Amino acid sequence: METSTDLCRQAVEEISSSLRQLLADVFALYMKTKNFHWHMSGPHFRDYHLLLDEQAEQIFIMTDVIAERGRKIGGATLRSISDITRHQRLSDNNLEYVSSNNMLAELCADNRHLAGSLRSTHEICERECDVATASLIENWIDETERRIWFLSEIIGDLSNATSATAANWQFP
Repeated sequence: METSTDLCRQAVEEISSSLRQLLADVFALYMKTKNFHWHMSGPHFRDYHLLLDEQAEQIFIMTDVIAERGRKIGGATLRSISDITRHQRLSDNNLEYVSSNNMLAELCADNRHLAGSLRSTHEICERECDVATASLIENWIDETERRIWFLSEIIGDLSNATSATAANWQFP
């Protein structure tokens, strides 16, 4: 395949390989976020259900842009579910029950991992002078950090509420 950019072939291969891994992680995070959205329960159901739906939508929007960026520079992208599985670095969660607190904590950790992977890909793009991909990644880092912020605030609030309840507990 001929490179459709002024990037050298080695740069295209390195960037598109990194983008394939990012895309696989984004698909895995999207699916996990939807899974937790569908299986959310508890006293804050509505708020968490809507938050995760909003986050899943934001994550899904990234998929097409990542795949098309890899193709635009002359690289290959993912082709199937098994291809996603081969390239993803985030773990799936197939448990039948996960508490809402654990769902939020796991999504926060996965988003943190994704932010790190986005930064690593950004470094490759900077080294190879691929400013267009780097620019896209900068926006995705900002969106990912926002998701982390929201999830961290909720998790922190849940931890504080649990600690306060335990501290106020009176033994007879």
